[in-house]
Amino acid sequence: MNDYLPSRSRRARDQVARYESTNGVEANTLEDRPVVVLTMTGARTGAIRKTPVMRVEHEGTYAAIASAGGQPANPSWYHNLVAHPVVQVQDGATRRTVRAREIRGVEKDRWWSIADSVWPPYAQYRQRSPRDIPVFLLEPVKDA
Repeated sequence: MNDYLPSRSRRARDQVARYESTNGVEANTLEDRPVVVLTMTGARTGAIRKTPVMRVEHEGTYAAIASAGGQPANPSWYHNLVAHPVVQVQDGATRRTVRAREIRGVEKDRWWSIADSVWPPYAQYRQRSPRDIPVFLLEPVKDA
């Protein structure tokens, strides 16, 4: 098993540690909106990486929005999902193995409406970002 390499971001590192140690009872929000924790394999390092993301869920499927607050570059975890799409999502005490699939077109438009209802700043991020912000569906992996 690969070693865990915590985020360089103190906020993310501390939030993940509190979230995991309390099964999501603590550190489960960002600005009063719910988050989940993604556990993935680093694209370059091969190490285990963890990051909190907004909880965007519909009918048992989660989405991970690679917004980086509308910054010009994708967040580092974007590259991890592309390189190693089988990841784990922790929602409270529940952990699920999922496969990340980047979506486009009508499917992406539909998920943007769901994501915007969870985190309204996503609309502002899309307006100011020079890139097309990626959206991943995190679909359950059967027999995992």
